[in-house]
Amino acid sequence: MEAYKAYPYRWVILISVMPILAAVQIFWLTLAPISDIAASYYHVSSLGIAFVSMSYMIVYIFVTVPASMLVDKRGFRAAFIVGSVIIGIFGLMRGFCYSNFTLVVIAQLGVAVAQPFLVNAITKLAATWFPVEERATASGIANMAGYLGMIIAMIATPALAPKAAGIGSMMKIYAVISLASALVAIVFLREKPKTPAGPGGEVLVDYHVKDIAGILKNRNFLVLMGMMFVALGVFNALMTCVGDFLTPRGITADQAGLIGGIIVLVGLVGAVIIPIFSDKLRMRRNVMIVSLAVALPGIAGLAFLPNYGLLLASAALAGFFIMGVGPVAFQYGAEIAYPLPEGTSYGLLMVAGQVSGILFIVFLELCQKTLALSVLTALMVACFILSFRLKESKIIIAADAVQPPETAKR
Repeated sequence: MEAYKAYPYRWVILISVMPILAAVQIFWLTLAPISDIAASYYHVSSLGIAFVSMSYMIVYIFVTVPASMLVDKRGFRAAFIVGSVIIGIFGLMRGFCYSNFTLVVIAQLGVAVAQPFLVNAITKLAATWFPVEERATASGIANMAGYLGMIIAMIATPALAPKAAGIGSMMKIYAVISLASALVAIVFLREKPKTPAGPGGEVLVDYHVKDIAGILKNRNFLVLMGMMFVALGVFNALMTCVGDFLTPRGITADQAGLIGGIIVLVGLVGAVIIPIFSDKLRMRRNVMIVSLAVALPGIAGLAFLPNYGLLLASAALAGFFIMGVGPVAFQYGAEIAYPLPEGTSYGLLMVAGQVSGILFIVFLELCQKTLALSVLTALMVACFILSFRLKESKIIIAADAVQPPETAKR
C-alpha cells in the first residue's frame, strides 16, 4: 500500500491563498453597499451598478471550463498564479482608473475572469496537500476566506466611502490589497509535497472538454449538481435581492443590510465548524442531509416572517447551515467524481449555482415577491428530499476501512 504523509507546510499553503481568496470577493461586492452613492457618482442607473456585481456570475459561466482544465492539467499552483496575476493587474487598473465607469467595468470583468482560476483550485489544493480526514476542513477554511472578503466589503466600503468623494481612496486601498495578496500567493505556493498526503489529487491529468461527459454520467454527481443548482442559486438570489424582498415588510435598508451581514458572518463560522464535524465523523452525505433539514426553517423565515428579530434569527440559521455545508458539498463532489479531476467537479457545481442564481434573481425581480419566495422555498424543500438519493463517498468509506474515525490520529 502506498505510504502517505501530511507535511506541516500544508498549512502555509492554505494560509497563503486566503488573502487572494478574500480579495476576489471584496472586488465582487465593492459597490453593493453604496449602490446609491456609486450610481450618483458615475451618473449611471442602479442596474448599471448592479451589473458590476452580476458580472461575476456571468463571466464564471464562460471561464470555469478553461480554469478547471488548467487546475487539473497543470495543478492548482498554476491556476492560483494565473488568477493572482489577473487580479493584481485589473485590481490596480480599477483602483487608478476609478473615475471612469467604463474602465471600472472593464477592470471588474478582468477580476471576474480571475475568480474561477482561484476558487476552482480549492478542492485540488485540499486533495494534494491534505489527508482525507482534513480535506473538508481545508476547503472550509479556504471558503471562509472568501466569506471574510464579503464581510469586509459590506462593512469597509461604507466606512471608506460614505460619500462620493471617498470612492477613489477606497478603490485604491482595495487595489493595493489585491496586489499584496497576489504576491503572497505567488511566493509561498508549492505544487505538491514529496509524497502524497492521501488518495486522490496527487496525479495531474491530461484530458479534454469531452471528458467532462464522464462526470455527467455519474448518478451521484448529477444529484449533487441538481442540489447545488437549487441551494446555491437560492442563496445568490436572496443575498443579491435581500433589500427588495424585505423592505415591503417594513424592514429598513440598514436592517436589511444587517440581515444580509448576519447570513455571511454566521455562515463564515459554519463554514469552519460543519466541515470539521464532517471530517471527524467521516461523513459527507448525512452531514448534508442534516444541514439542509435545519436550514429549511431559516430559509422559510427569511421568505415570510415580518418581525425583525425573527428575521435575524432566521438569517443566522440559514447562513450557518447553507454556507457552512457548502465546503462539504464541494469536497463530496470531488470525492465522488474521483478519479476525474477535482477542478472540473468544483467548476461544474459552481456554474450550476451561477446559472440558477441569475435565473432566480430575474425571477425575484419580475414576479410578485410572495409568489417568488414561495417558489424558492418549495425548491429548497425539493433539494432536501433529493439529498436522500445521495450515497456516501467511496473515498470516505475506504478511509474508514483502513482507519476508523474514532481511532484516527489527529
